[in-house]
Amino acid sequence: MKQVRVVSGRAVPLKRSDVDTDQIIPAEWLKRVERTGFEKGLFSTWRDDRNFVLNDERYAGASILVAGPSFGVGSSREHAVWALQQYGFDVVIAPSFSDIFRNNCTKNGLVPVVLDQANVEALWAAIETDAGTEITVDVERLVVEVPSRGCSYPFVLDASTRDRFLHGLDDIGITLAQNFLPNLMKGFIARTTSTSRT
Repeated sequence: MKQVRVVSGRAVPLKRSDVDTDQIIPAEWLKRVERTGFEKGLFSTWRDDRNFVLNDERYAGASILVAGPSFGVGSSREHAVWALQQYGFDVVIAPSFSDIFRNNCTKNGLVPVVLDQANVEALWAAIETDAGTEITVDVERLVVEVPSRGCSYPFVLDASTRDRFLHGLDDIGITLAQNFLPNLMKGFIARTTSTSRT
């Protein structure tokens, strides 16, 4: 997993609530053997509508998705996170996430940021007024900023999740850091100490 300290970029306003994982990535995409190519399935049902926000050229290349409440509800589907990442999103901002989706995000390096509804609506307004609006999500300082508007919105990540992003640790990396490496060092020190005594 890559380190995530600061993400700066343009954003897409997805003004929908209760977006479930089947809407994020429909079930037919789950049959794939490869772990790549899921960006084509992202919101594929909605993308048939030419007025859907991801079809708007102004938002092409955005790295932040700003969604409505209860984002990622429904079945546990890690593919939903992969689809968002492969499309180019590094951060999803919403008033709330399903717990399972949020956990899948943190385990795969997609930053889930919870802001209250009023702040999400302020972000939507800024993005819709100017699609080039730059948003900065600072994981180290736990703040979302819109420099052009002088706005700053604090958010919360528990310490272990924040460390996971800052150090680029997936579950294997965390296990190694907590168990394997310290035990390896203890064994090395014990062997070195016993060798130096003989």
